[in-house]
Amino acid sequence: MTALRALLAGTVDYAGLFPPAGADMPAAVSNYAAYRADDNAWMLGRFVVPVARLGEFEDAHAALQTGDDPEWRLSALVGPDVEQDVARVRAFNAAHVGRASVDSLEAKLPTEDAIRRAAVATSGDAFSLFAEIPAHDDPAPLVAAIHAAGIAAKIRTGGTTADAFPPPDAVVRFIRRCIGAGVRFKATAGLHHPLRAEYPVTYDAGAPVATMYGYLNVFLAAAFMAEGMSDADAVQLLEERSANAFAVASSSIGWGDFHVTAVQLRRIRTAVAVSFGSCSFREPVDELRALGILG
Repeated sequence: MTALRALLAGTVDYAGLFPPAGADMPAAVSNYAAYRADDNAWMLGRFVVPVARLGEFEDAHAALQTGDDPEWRLSALVGPDVEQDVARVRAFNAAHVGRASVDSLEAKLPTEDAIRRAAVATSGDAFSLFAEIPAHDDPAPLVAAIHAAGIAAKIRTGGTTADAFPPPDAVVRFIRRCIGAGVRFKATAGLHHPLRAEYPVTYDAGAPVATMYGYLNVFLAAAFMAEGMSDADAVQLLEERSANAFAVASSSIGWGDFHVTAVQLRRIRTAVAVSFGSCSFREPVDELRALGILG
């Protein structure tokens, strides 16, 4: 496996149901089916769906299903009633063996008590639980609670308004807390693009523009930080805008004096930075190709 594949394999959890794309269920399911057959399907992760809409997914998926279609992996967003939603997920998985399986859950869990209760509700299940926590304040107590609960963390790195994007030092602090506690994390929102730059926050004509993070910046920052990069250097990396600053070789990826190998990246992707949610799959892939990084 090349270093680029080690960094990005299965990273893009397709969240086409959510803003700014906001596709309806049949369109989102059809899109994901097409992406699974794409030459760059190696970058594709799970289909993201609210637990409350699993019935809609079931209908749309059944309309596309063929006899030899491999099982779809889903990441389901849990609502306020965690116990009820977990029960719905268990029932869904039991009814769709071999066709579709929720193997990842995501929930907004802003307090230590909420983290503990959600972990108890999912104990004994095979799926992972990602606790979305605030990043503007120091998340150390929440990350510690996530570690104690044996689950994973989630950071929101953007949204459809400029004020939804946390500052670079907050993102670095979140990553550092996760690395220090041995907690895996995923990111979501505002990561459609490979590199940091100004982009419209929605697809509407005349939409406001915000400075967005690049998924290359975020995932390489996590990788280099896991291998000893300082927080100050990581902030600079999150703010890097030039594709020419990255040295992408078959066996390693570099930025300045920092390098990480494919072997290290495979380990880091398993133990540190898992994936990111994006309402688009084509943008992350096509823009990476336009930069000359993806062959």
